Amino acid sequence: MLDIAAELHRWREEGRAAAVATVVAVRGSAPRQPGAALAVDAAGTAIGSVSGGCVEGAVYDLCREALRTGEPVLERFGYSDEDAFAIGLTCGGELDVLVTPLRPVAAAALGAAARGEPVALARVVAGPPGTLGRALLVRPDGTGEGTLGGSAALDAEAHAAARALLDAGRTDVVDLCAHGVRILVECSVPPPRMLVFGAIDFAAALVRAGKFLGYHVTVCDARPVFATAARFPEADEVVVDWPHRCLDRLAAGLDGRTVVCVLTHDAKFDVPLLERALRLPIAYVGAMGSRRTHEARLARLREVGVGERELTRLRSPIGLDLGARTPEETALSIAAEIVALRRGGSGAPLTGGATPIHHDTGVLLG
Repeated sequence: MLDIAAELHRWREEGRAAAVATVVAVRGSAPRQPGAALAVDAAGTAIGSVSGGCVEGAVYDLCREALRTGEPVLERFGYSDEDAFAIGLTCGGELDVLVTPLRPVAAAALGAAARGEPVALARVVAGPPGTLGRALLVRPDGTGEGTLGGSAALDAEAHAAARALLDAGRTDVVDLCAHGVRILVECSVPPPRMLVFGAIDFAAALVRAGKFLGYHVTVCDARPVFATAARFPEADEVVVDWPHRCLDRLAAGLDGRTVVCVLTHDAKFDVPLLERALRLPIAYVGAMGSRRTHEARLARLREVGVGERELTRLRSPIGLDLGARTPEETALSIAAEIVALRRGGSGAPLTGGATPIHHDTGVLLG
């Protein structure tokens, strides 16, 4: 639900009643993951998606029914041999979809998410009668609102689980076995950070790719003639400073979803920058340069005390082997490597292979 927070919050402010369908479980191959949502208002307007088109019509009807009755419902959709394109998932997977009218606690979570505030929304997807769809909002400071309708102990355990997932920036399903309750915890956090060092033409293309993937993108270069907002209009921030000093300044606000892309391939910039970046608990550190440049860079990093374990984190030469030549192709290869690492993919072609299309590694950057 929180993936369409801005639109739903606007509906709420306009006084439009709505019902929301949210994916709460996926088995096998399916196009959307838990948290994906479709909403329908009283006039029949729809936003969002739960399946990439496979079951949207049936889910739309369930939302209209929830608006009429005011009651939540949990529906399972799977492959239909008789009429796959009418209601079944043609990809062969199964989806569980929770459909609920939009209620105050969920609306409060939508408002926080729309304002860019971190928030977690826990909702019951399986439990005792009368608890389906009950919601609990949790903020990073430990405050919250709502109840799951069971007991104070249930709310406390759900609150702790939601806060842990919020800290990690993850959406997931949690079984609270002692209470016989399963909850979906959706988390909305600020966009992950992409730091691009080196104000070159390749950086401009990478900025565009980073914004497309949903990153908050910062470009940094020590040369003021190149590091300008005019050259990087899509960047969220352009910094003129030595790269390692910029990283030091930003370090406190970085997390396990952050990616650092070093495109300077100049030792006086690279070495102090990478020395710091490889010691931070961030998701990805990549550096541009030839294989010869890479080997020389490794030697310099060892000289300044960077250990072998830290060096194994360095993705260099940066990007996947796509045969890239142009800045745009190179940016695509870097973005592809970031996504592969983020989702646990191999980077190998899917054609003719037996590897799963979707991976579940527990490594989430945003």
